[in-house]
Amino acid sequence: MEFRLNNMTCGGCARSVTKAIQAIDPHADVATDPPTRIARVRTSLSEDEIVSALRSAGYPPRESL
Repeated sequence: MEFRLNNMTCGGCARSVTKAIQAIDPHADVATDPPTRIARVRTSLSEDEIVSALRSAGYPPRESL
């Protein structure tokens, strides 16, 4: 899954995004790229579950890519 996170602008934001996802799936593989504002997630959870975690952390996805 890929998500565009318009307000993920720095390394601290990227760590927060990773932490939010791994809080609900500790085994999730999360790759973040603040310059492009893209987060790539490999998980067994549904996209809705990941979107909910991102929103709760203050990083609502603009759209799925």
